[in-house]
Amino acid sequence: MRINEFTPDSKIFQSIGEKNDKQTKSQDGGFGELLKQKLDEVNDQQVQADDTTQKFISGEDTDIHKVMLDTEEAKMSLELAVQVRNKFVEAYQELSRTQL
Repeated sequence: MRINEFTPDSKIFQSIGEKNDKQTKSQDGGFGELLKQKLDEVNDQQVQADDTTQKFISGEDTDIHKVMLDTEEAKMSLELAVQVRNKFVEAYQELSRTQL
């Protein structure tokens, strides 16, 4: 006896499977690949912020709010990357001070 006649759309499960495949592929590359990917994303945000700023300066139809949002996102992602780098350096220094 079926209590619930709801049958979910199978496309939902396919998209979940695709996300898991992407995560597995990124995990196969290791830590170095993941770090490079995230730094490339930070660089892409910096380039996008610069592009929207240049479009605004040149007089193209660009909203000032878009310029500010892109610039702040790029700034925050760069600050996060610097903080992560600082934590890695601290962890490395701590490990190098550890006596065997």
